[in-house]
Amino acid sequence: MYFYNVNELYRAMSPSVPLQEMIRAIRSARTQCEERGVIQRECAAIRAQFRQADNGGRSHNLAKLLYVHMLGYPAHFGQMECVRMIASPRYSEKRVGYLGAMMLLDEKQDASLLITNSIKNDLSHSNQYVQSLALCTLACMGSAEMCRDLAPEIDRLLRASNSYIKKKAALCAVHIVRKVHDLGELFVPAARSLLAEKNHGYIPSCMHSAVMCMCLCCVFQTVPDLVQIMKGLVLSGYSPEHDVAGISDPFLQVRILRLLRILGRNNEGASDAMNDLLAQVATNTDSTKTVGNAVLYETVLTVLDIKSESGLRVLAVNILGRFLLNNDRNIRYIAMTSLQKIVGTDHNAVQRHRGTIVDCLKDQDASVKRRALELSLALVSASNIRSMMKELLLFLSSCPAELKAHAASGIFNAAERYAPSQRWHIDTILHVLTTAGGDVRDETVPNLIQLITNASELHCYTVHKLYRALLSDISQQSLVQVACWCIGEYGDLLLRGECQETEAVQVTEDDVLDALETVLQSHMSSPATRGFALTATMKLSTRITDNVDRIRSIVSIYGSCIDVELQQRAVEYNALFKKYDHMRAAVLERMPVIEKNSSGHTNGESTGEAMKDIQPAKIKQGEPLLPPQPANQVCDLLDLLGGSDETLQPSPAVGAPAPGLLINTASIAGGDLLDLLGVLEPAPLAPAPTLPVYEKDGVTLTLSCEKQSDTGLTVTLTASNSTESDISSFTLQAAVPKSVQLHMKAPSGDYLPARGTAKVTQMVVLNNPNKVSPKMRVRISYTSRGSAFQDTVQIDSFPGLDAAGQ
Repeated sequence: MYFYNVNELYRAMSPSVPLQEMIRAIRSARTQCEERGVIQRECAAIRAQFRQADNGGRSHNLAKLLYVHMLGYPAHFGQMECVRMIASPRYSEKRVGYLGAMMLLDEKQDASLLITNSIKNDLSHSNQYVQSLALCTLACMGSAEMCRDLAPEIDRLLRASNSYIKKKAALCAVHIVRKVHDLGELFVPAARSLLAEKNHGYIPSCMHSAVMCMCLCCVFQTVPDLVQIMKGLVLSGYSPEHDVAGISDPFLQVRILRLLRILGRNNEGASDAMNDLLAQVATNTDSTKTVGNAVLYETVLTVLDIKSESGLRVLAVNILGRFLLNNDRNIRYIAMTSLQKIVGTDHNAVQRHRGTIVDCLKDQDASVKRRALELSLALVSASNIRSMMKELLLFLSSCPAELKAHAASGIFNAAERYAPSQRWHIDTILHVLTTAGGDVRDETVPNLIQLITNASELHCYTVHKLYRALLSDISQQSLVQVACWCIGEYGDLLLRGECQETEAVQVTEDDVLDALETVLQSHMSSPATRGFALTATMKLSTRITDNVDRIRSIVSIYGSCIDVELQQRAVEYNALFKKYDHMRAAVLERMPVIEKNSSGHTNGESTGEAMKDIQPAKIKQGEPLLPPQPANQVCDLLDLLGGSDETLQPSPAVGAPAPGLLINTASIAGGDLLDLLGVLEPAPLAPAPTLPVYEKDGVTLTLSCEKQSDTGLTVTLTASNSTESDISSFTLQAAVPKSVQLHMKAPSGDYLPARGTAKVTQMVVLNNPNKVSPKMRVRISYTSRGSAFQDTVQIDSFPGLDAAGQ
């Protein structure tokens, strides 16, 4: 094959080579560098010829420059040549000049204003093709100033007798109205006259003009004209000139329907005028052809967007239902997209096509499946929850991986809203976890645990079912975590083997421990899952009798685990076995019913905004939420009121089901058991009188009381920070006389943001069997601006209480 030598070829070229020769030279370049060299030399020759006053090849040179521009090279130096050529009396030069103006100029450049006078002169030219060039250029790059100056000329051409010019003028009017909305009224009379034209070829352009300039000026007056034109198209006989697959000018019908949709929006009068027409189009249009479906789809959108009658809306939904049966996936997709938008307002009408929508879940196309899933979830109601959930669960088992998370989340939401019973709700969620446990969201585990704790009559059934699921598959991490939590909480119910809801299965202590050890040793288990399993194993030490030594051995193994959190849990649990075995039963007792609080509330009190670092959305397995406090601080505080020979009893664990157990520092006299109970949110209290007990350096502590019984008293301490800096590591420690028993609940957090945007609350339960006058001393500790602060306050009075009654 022969290759051109580009340099030799270009040397043989004259200073003004033909366009074809320049193109051949550029295409013959074998490297980008050679191509740039050819273009640079040619552009230099073009510049030199532009400077000549008498240049016979102006159009030839500008054409070559436009080709260079299309290749992406700079061609701005040809802008003024375009202006000069537009002013030329010769049509050949004027044509290239207007083409160059459309390519090289835009409304942001000052050079575009120089051609305004030339365009105005050419709009009045006797040659229709010269007028066409001016109209096309103005419609392409006319600025707002040019549109204002030339708008009267366009309005004049809209009334011309030449159909070719009127079509170009209508397109130009569209551009002018888009640029300057105020000029819309200028074109209204001419645009109305175009609606009566017999030639359909340029009416669609006028429809655009009407959309821009007539909808605000004469909405209702225009609707009858459009309705009349549309009826003529629908009822007219066969017209070879405008027929497309048996539909008379479908393009014009679609434009008119779009305009009617704009005119009828939020206008009852205009909507009433077009209701009959829309019904006629919907019933008389052939739906077996693509063009017919296009017209029907625009009809449906118009019906749903205007204030149409209820019967007409049902007809529109039925048309979309027929689209769902179409073999074309694109038509099915747009049908479901439209149904998704109206399912909230026309729910019953869409419900009639539920079966067809569910069948679309089996479609091979991923986009159609996604739309069908979204629409199916929107159709779930209390009356069809069981049947719809069967279909959705069947879809979940075979759906693509990218849809599993969305399907699982939708099923969870639907089950929570419309569950007919708690058992059905639990079974449904467990089925989802078994099928798509790896694709569910993080909040699924705590939500399911909360649901299980509230269904006290189903604890035995749930733990049996989860135990069997754990034996069959430990790859689904969410399912394994819930199963471990339930086994740890309700392991005694599992060992009894008595469950009325399911067939009895005899489970031994060794079987349960074997299952938990399998989870602990499996390579598929995440650190969080191992944390659940380790805590469950520890909790079983208070629920079984014969295998406590085995549990102690399992826990001790993980005291040297490479995972820091798991190691910490194991060390704390070993401390329970060795030093505080007498407290193990109280620390590991069963969790109470978990209350789900609304966001933005803490202890029943609205904070106005989310508090930082107080209650995380998901508590990780074994995550310590309170900083450890030295043991001597606890002992020192116990001596504030004259010493205490009694060991304070820890309060039972409350709050969210955190597998990592952390004890509040004021609940026990010792440092090894610090962090054994998680930060758990106390139950809300009823409003009670408050008493300021401490106010110093911007930190305020208030106290409120509620009498639970003759000897019981609940005290709520609320701390706030009015300074300009945040406070961290905020803790409260309390001491009472020997005759009063104190139980401190976990605080709502240890962080106080600046300017009082959030608060920290601490609940203290006092048991006063001797009914003496209650007293309490509180130590306040916190860190602000890198410095540690500590102070003590004595509380001698409690608001709202009868001292004699205590």
